[in-house]
Amino acid sequence: MPLTFRKSLRILPGVRLNINRRSWSITTGGSRGPRHTHSSTGRRTTSMDLPGPFGWRRTTSSKRPKRH
Repeated sequence: MPLTFRKSLRILPGVRLNINRRSWSITTGGSRGPRHTHSSTGRRTTSMDLPGPFGWRRTTSSKRPKRH
């Protein structure tokens, strides 16, 4: 079983700083309406909860190559 690290800090109402082992991201939005996440790796995600057990998510990533 791999070991993971993830920490999420609320820095302002409706704004979260998310930190994991390889990158960090900022998430804006609340429980109602869409959430927008911008990652340090260039990834952009828009997500939204839908009624019941459903949800919607769209992710785009940058064209720049990964650094190792």
